Amino acid sequence: MIDDYRAKGLRKKLVRTLQEKGIKDEAVLKAILDIPRHFFFDDIFLDHAYEDKAFPIGNEQTISQPYTVAVQSSLLSIKPGDKVLEIGTGSGYQAAILSKLGAEVYSVEVIKPLFMKARMLLTDMRLHAKMFLGDGSKGLPNLAPFDKIIVTAGGPKVPELLIDQLKTGGILVIPVGDKQVQRMLRIIKKSDKELITEDHGTFRFVPLTGGDGWR
Repeated sequence: MIDDYRAKGLRKKLVRTLQEKGIKDEAVLKAILDIPRHFFFDDIFLDHAYEDKAFPIGNEQTISQPYTVAVQSSLLSIKPGDKVLEIGTGSGYQAAILSKLGAEVYSVEVIKPLFMKARMLLTDMRLHAKMFLGDGSKGLPNLAPFDKIIVTAGGPKVPELLIDQLKTGGILVIPVGDKQVQRMLRIIKKSDKELITEDHGTFRFVPLTGGDGWR
C-alpha cells in the first residue's frame, strides 16, 4: 500500500469539495485528509478513489460517498474514547475514519468476504477496530451500552434493539426509509423514555439486511 503525493493532493482537493458542500467539522475533515481512501479500492479503480461518489465494492455493496461519510461522522459528534458501534463495516472506510477520530470502534458486517477483507486492511493500517461477523441490525447486546451508534445501510425503521444498546445521552445516526431513498436521522437518547429525533435530509444507501432490516 503506497500513499504518494498524488493521492495526498487528491485528498486535499476532496476535503475542499466537502467544505464547499457544507462540512464544517474540522476533526472529520482532518480524518478524511489523513486516511488514504484508495487503500479501500482495487488497484484498477484508483482514479475513482477521490471522487465524491459511492463506488461498488462487490457483493452488491458500495463504499459510501465521502460526503455521506462526513455527514454521518459529524452528526455523531465523536469525542476521543467514545465507544462506537458501527452497523455495516462494508469496505472498512467508515470504521477507519471513526478510529482516526479517536473512537473505540466495534463494527459488525453480515457479508463474510467483506468482513475478512476489511479486517485484514484495517489491521495492516494499524487502525484499531474490533470486528464482528453477524446480523448488525441486532447490534452487539453483550458489549452494550455504546456512546454512539452509526448505521451505514438504509433500514425500514429504527431498530429498538439499537436504542436499547445506547447509553443515556448517546447518539444514534441511521438512514431510514424505503430501499431507494432514506432520511438521515440523528436520535439523541435523553432518557429511557425520551428520544429527540432530528431529520438531516435525503440520502441513498444499500438496504440494511437482517432481522430488523429488510431481511
